[in-house]
Amino acid sequence: MNIAVLLSGGVDSSVVVHLLCEQGYRPSLFYIRIGRDDTDYMDCSAEEDLEMASAIARRYGLSLEVVDLHREYWDNVAAYAIDKIRRGLTPNPDVMCNKLIKFGCFERQVGREFDFTATGHYATTVLLDGKTWLGTAVDPIKDQTDFLAQIDYLQVSRLMFPLGGLMKQEVRDIALRAGLPSARRRDSQGICFLGKINYNDFVRRFLGEREGDIIELETGKRLGKHRGYWFHTIGQRKGLGLGGGPWFVVRKDIEGNVIYVSRGYDTELQFGNEFRMRDFHFITDNPWKKEENGAVEVTFKIRHTPEFMKGRLFREPEGYRIVSDEKLQGIAPGQFGVIYDSASRLCVGSGEIGL
Repeated sequence: MNIAVLLSGGVDSSVVVHLLCEQGYRPSLFYIRIGRDDTDYMDCSAEEDLEMASAIARRYGLSLEVVDLHREYWDNVAAYAIDKIRRGLTPNPDVMCNKLIKFGCFERQVGREFDFTATGHYATTVLLDGKTWLGTAVDPIKDQTDFLAQIDYLQVSRLMFPLGGLMKQEVRDIALRAGLPSARRRDSQGICFLGKINYNDFVRRFLGEREGDIIELETGKRLGKHRGYWFHTIGQRKGLGLGGGPWFVVRKDIEGNVIYVSRGYDTELQFGNEFRMRDFHFITDNPWKKEENGAVEVTFKIRHTPEFMKGRLFREPEGYRIVSDEKLQGIAPGQFGVIYDSASRLCVGSGEIGL
């Protein structure tokens, strides 16, 4: 097979290269460049990533090509994120980055010339009745299917996830035994492709700051000040600067630039048991076509966590609705509700959580 590997410089994608070479493949390696040298608020981790990717390529005697998708990223993913934040919603740049950049622009420019594109994502593909489905990873903590839930059938059918059947520690062990230069590198944290950039710094660059009130929802008491509603999301606890907590963001007044909070871990105001999704997207197919008029037992996620929640999926004229078996903390409009089958084996698709 003719395989392309998206190499980030981290331990996961490095182990992908190692495993493929062990199996006798000679993949072509690609590093996607997003940042520019003159972007002053980006850190140097991108340079380190490219150096590490180059070292892996040299180690296995493989070609490495840098694919510049800077303009595509900022015109699509960054613009999407800032637009959602400005409207008081909670975006997920990683989801859109996978859909539009890694498996969108890259596939159109480069990946289409290969049989498969392999990545270091913790996910699997499952072949059922002649169709390829996105499957969950063995490691529930590292499972990344929620970040892949907006890709389409053409994309998932051309992807390889060599790490999907491994635990993270197994991947580290493989890297250490193989003596890979990235073996001890820490996992990246932060916005997709933007390395260690602080999320608030990213938002501040585009939306600035505007002081507003923090108000206790139940009493109307003013508790403090914030620097802009766009820095806060529903369900947020940290970063409010309030004493006597815990305090949770439970509502935002976009027009008035007001953040409403409520105190206590068990306050009913931060919980709900259902949400609606618009523009729902099935990755491969709708497995419940025959059950559209009734409730379907599913599992789901509303944020990146190891746990799969249980609930029922309902089809409605304007989209889909989830009713959860348990109370949900911090349902944030703008995030994606990601739907799985009842066994949490297949990631079926996702939709944006509505207001």
